[in-house]
Amino acid sequence: RFRLPTTPTERPITMWRRAPQAASSVAVQQESAAMRAMTESLARVLQGQRIRFVAAGGVRCQSSAAAAGSTNLKELFMATDQFAGRHLGPSPKDVEEMCKIIGVKNLDELISQTIPAAVRREALVELPDGTIGEAGALALAKSILQKNIIAKNFIGMGYHGSHVPGVVLRNLTENPGWYTAYTPYQPEISQGRLESLINFQTLVCELTGMEVANSSLLDEGSAAAEAMAMIARTVNSKTKNQFFVSDRVHPQSIDLMKLRAKYFGMELIVGDHKSTDFKSMDKLCGALVQYPDTDGLLFDYSGLADALHGNGAHLVVSADPLALVAAKPPSEFGADVVVGSMQRFGVPMWFGGPAAAYMATSKKQVRRMPGRIIGESLDRLGNPAYRLALQTREQHIRLDKATSNVCTAQVLLANMAAMYAVYHKTDGLKTIARKVHGLAQLFAKELGQLGVAVASTENFFDTVTFPTAPLAPAALVEQLQGKELNLRVIDGKMVSANFDETHLQEDIMTLIAALKSAGVGGGAATNAANIVVDGQLPAAFARTSPFLQQKIFNSIHSETEMMRYMVSLQLKDLSLDKSMISLGSCTMKLNSVSSLLPCSWPEVTNMHPFAPHSQTAGYREMLESLEKYLISCTGFDACSLQPTSGASGEYAGLLVIRQYLASIGQAHRNVCIIPRSAHGTNPASAVMCDMEIKWIDDATGMDLEEFRQLCEANKDNLAALMVTYPSTRAFFEDNIQEICQIVHDCGGQVYMDGANMNAQLGLTSPGMIGADVCHLNLHKTFSIPHGGGGPGLGPICVKKHLAPHLPNHCVVSPSSGGDLPAVSAAPWGQAGIAIIPWMFCTMLGNKGVTDSARYAILNANYMKARLEPHFPVVATNANNRCSHEFIMDFSDVRRETGIVEEDIAKRLQDYGFHAPTMSWPVPHSLMVEPTESEDKNELDRFCEAMISIKEEIRKIKDGTWPADNNPLKNAPHTQSEVCGSEWTYPYSREEAAFPAPWTLKRGKHWPTVARVDNALGDRKLKLRLEE
Repeated sequence: RFRLPTTPTERPITMWRRAPQAASSVAVQQESAAMRAMTESLARVLQGQRIRFVAAGGVRCQSSAAAAGSTNLKELFMATDQFAGRHLGPSPKDVEEMCKIIGVKNLDELISQTIPAAVRREALVELPDGTIGEAGALALAKSILQKNIIAKNFIGMGYHGSHVPGVVLRNLTENPGWYTAYTPYQPEISQGRLESLINFQTLVCELTGMEVANSSLLDEGSAAAEAMAMIARTVNSKTKNQFFVSDRVHPQSIDLMKLRAKYFGMELIVGDHKSTDFKSMDKLCGALVQYPDTDGLLFDYSGLADALHGNGAHLVVSADPLALVAAKPPSEFGADVVVGSMQRFGVPMWFGGPAAAYMATSKKQVRRMPGRIIGESLDRLGNPAYRLALQTREQHIRLDKATSNVCTAQVLLANMAAMYAVYHKTDGLKTIARKVHGLAQLFAKELGQLGVAVASTENFFDTVTFPTAPLAPAALVEQLQGKELNLRVIDGKMVSANFDETHLQEDIMTLIAALKSAGVGGGAATNAANIVVDGQLPAAFARTSPFLQQKIFNSIHSETEMMRYMVSLQLKDLSLDKSMISLGSCTMKLNSVSSLLPCSWPEVTNMHPFAPHSQTAGYREMLESLEKYLISCTGFDACSLQPTSGASGEYAGLLVIRQYLASIGQAHRNVCIIPRSAHGTNPASAVMCDMEIKWIDDATGMDLEEFRQLCEANKDNLAALMVTYPSTRAFFEDNIQEICQIVHDCGGQVYMDGANMNAQLGLTSPGMIGADVCHLNLHKTFSIPHGGGGPGLGPICVKKHLAPHLPNHCVVSPSSGGDLPAVSAAPWGQAGIAIIPWMFCTMLGNKGVTDSARYAILNANYMKARLEPHFPVVATNANNRCSHEFIMDFSDVRRETGIVEEDIAKRLQDYGFHAPTMSWPVPHSLMVEPTESEDKNELDRFCEAMISIKEEIRKIKDGTWPADNNPLKNAPHTQSEVCGSEWTYPYSREEAAFPAPWTLKRGKHWPTVARVDNALGDRKLKLRLEE
């Protein structure tokens, strides 16, 4: 019996009502109970039980089985903001029309012709039912994450509170023009974020004093490990195979270094840098120190650098960028490489990530440096233009010889950090650094007056370390945690407090009062009481060299101009807010607003990754729930969310295999079989795990007999097969289960690359095909935005026998943690964006997630059917069906006309489209992946663009246009060129810039530069702003 409210004060409790921010857990439980009661009551109605509804006016309405039969109340009262229909592009009518073009009667028949029956999944994945709606999912997420306690954090360790400027949050972080962009491989339509990344590289170079920097790495710990690998490539690592790490480096970084060194053939020595005799260590190739160190102390490492250089070794410094605003840059005491995290430059803590790590070094190391680098070149018209420089270093080209397996990095976060510096300007950054140091000075002074000594009264920046006697440090820290004040235990005698820009003077007094109440101090004042609170570092450590004198860091004063600057950059780029991005193997699907909204909630942004379990219940519940979703989707038994990208997931998955093999006495197994069509990260990751690669050709699919012979020949040492399913050649292999069984019979494990998981969701699974472990690209399949090149999230899922070997963490152990050391700096990797795939699964539910794969396959096969009369389509299955993507071969066009795939890619920009993936995995090809989120109209526009380009190619072939002077060779065409006073081309301005009707009706996206000269940019490297 329900009474329907008629006044505003009579608010019904509904599952889509957003929980109040300050609601207690009891209130949330009461609301949940009320929702359950309503659901159960409505269910009884549908079961035919008579229930009376009493309206406010007293009119009694009676429901019966018959009435329920005529009006399905479950459907009547269902949430009206169902997500599936908004996520999936084609309408039901579109689906019918598309199936006719393909030549199937319905979508079920298409799927049966696409996926082999032996691996087809019948049961639904174990996900929510998808009826909760978008607002309901947000309310549920809020009720879970409100269980987090947002404490005052003084933990530090590389994670700090930070104010994200509102203008940056609204116009960049939360702006689809920025977060839906892809990696800027097409520079003509990526000049906005390329300019911002040049700002980032310049910022890092200026802070560190180094000559060049990359455009971001994954986290501080892995950046340090990459620096070690880079140095090993610089020296003769056969004779110099030792690397020293100071024990005053953050513990999570040491953990990552140990694991990387183990399989890199490097002996890692952890010790006290102050007492180590480096001059006698002739096998040492390098050393890593922290600046300031993990206790918060600043040291002049000049003597250490001299000793290392005298021995042919290199100094790596892991540096806090805000400290570098106030303290001497590492370049001034002899650093060869500087790494760190830019998180405190306007990026939230997000429970560990994402944030942009950095690496800076000398020009002579630039070709060995990992990660992407932005440089300046000239375009076809002689104008300056930015581009990705030195791409031949990267894994997608050099494979197992690459400088690193890094693919996805942290572009969106690097842009946030760069904009933070632009927003605050050089003087503003100095003010923030002075404030932070002043807070630390004030705290140390108050401790001194309390009778407590501090580790140093001078050489510290933002961290104060002090003894707790007679209290035990762990007991004191736990006591303060109960007051929502988080300190860090250093050892059995000391704790530390770290300060950041979010702290206030009142926070210092609150912390001091809590320490005094706990029994800390009480004796005579110590030397710390004499500290002068002025925000100035002592002269021995203070920075005196000028930095960030470039105009961009000193010219924008108002929010109005800041907004306009970011918008001006955004308009230069082609993102999903403008048109489809059909990059094969990249899955540029919808990134829904509802799934992204929680990323800005304080319960998500303001959590320190090393906060105590008592404060992180909401995060852990959400993360463990997501793990269960992914386990169901993959058909596996366990999951780790720690890897921070797809390449990081590959590395973690292969390490799990190696750890398992060692546990059963098979540590000698090190052979990894990889198909020639594999993503470049596969061989690069295998090399990082000290595996010997055996290649197998799969140009027309895997030859089973050849594969069997290869496995048999290596059966004594076979560790793994790395396989992508469906194949990167865009179809589901029929014999995949037999392939996996052959590997198992020869003692190996099967690693499935999850890059093409979008074609599997709910239709098959890695577990069904016979794999043992896979990684997932949550920034592809599960809707995390690409961000222009990151962030990503690459969790691994494994079978039961591998579960004990999942990554753990030395500071906070995740529930999934096994006996493998950490592969990422934070326990749950990039936890701050894990809510996005959680929302994706919760809103879509089991049927919606499965339909995502079905519609992705539909859209690809529809486009293939429309385009194969015009261009050869390669690598389909026996039914002439592709998976969720397809490959068009332009070898004949190239031979007959001289038009190459790059010409077609650039010409597509004139039509308003980003190019598909070029020249991979088939040479001279384009690989198209439309995803499930594009509607039929958009698919048709792309097809019409390609058909129109085919006609343009015909004109070149028959001589209407010269082979070297036509719309394809000259593409793309800029606005300034088309509107210029001179036009000397043998085709019209309209043919150049408006080749299709939608370029006028929908609005023209103009490339802001003409075709960029890649070779020139690599010959004459310009990697930072000079003026």
